[in-house]
Amino acid sequence: MRPRKIESFVPSADGTRIAFSATGAGPAVILVDGALCYRGMGPGDALARCLADGFTVFQYDRRGRGKSGDTAPYAVQREIEDLGAVLKAAGGTAMLWGTSSGAVLALDAAAQLPGVAKVAVYEAPLIADGSRPTTEKDWLAIRQAVARGDRSQAVRQFLRSVGLPGLAVAMMRLLPMWPRLKAVAHTIPYDGELVADLQRGKPPDAARWAGVAVPVLVADGGRSPQWMRNGNAALAAALPNASYRTVAGLTHNLKAPVLAPVLASFFAAPG
Repeated sequence: MRPRKIESFVPSADGTRIAFSATGAGPAVILVDGALCYRGMGPGDALARCLADGFTVFQYDRRGRGKSGDTAPYAVQREIEDLGAVLKAAGGTAMLWGTSSGAVLALDAAAQLPGVAKVAVYEAPLIADGSRPTTEKDWLAIRQAVARGDRSQAVRQFLRSVGLPGLAVAMMRLLPMWPRLKAVAHTIPYDGELVADLQRGKPPDAARWAGVAVPVLVADGGRSPQWMRNGNAALAAALPNASYRTVAGLTHNLKAPVLAPVLASFFAAPG
């Protein structure tokens, strides 16, 4: 029998309504999406289904996406407060999982918010060495496209920046998902605020997450490019209490049935 999903809203500190859902039973786990993703768009739904037998899985729409509001001006601190509001709705104690830029948000939140018990992250997009070009020009181009209202160009620029070939991006424009990507294109610079300083070809500053005392699992995919693997190894080294694992067969587009057992084992282990 499929676990029942409960949907609701919670106010963030600035009054923004944040939409969330909960499914399953057991200790609370909050899923934090990366760029362009929200409930129903991205890996969260499949991962929630895989984890729901042992955990109460909370998914939420990051501000500006799905059914959540988007009070201006944007600041990373507002996103941390949004996550804090979902954490409160989860009972005040939860474990976090974040993917891509959502991994960075989960770690930033864990450095500030009480009640975070553990954090698992998958493929935080750090460029920690010279194994690929840095992204300063990409983020500038994305911000400029959003500012002039060219959402398609913002999505194209972002997808090319993360490594999709031009032909693949062109094909995506013909798929039904393209309008959904355009609908949240204005939030891509939000992700830039989270990760741009971590994509300059240098190891991350450990001081950013010095307050993350809880256990952290840093994971990446065995089929992902070397720059991603190098960046996540550097991230694990910068955290006070982290383990690092490469999951065979995975890429940035993770397969929930493969990753879920890894997460379940980490979340269920004694803290």
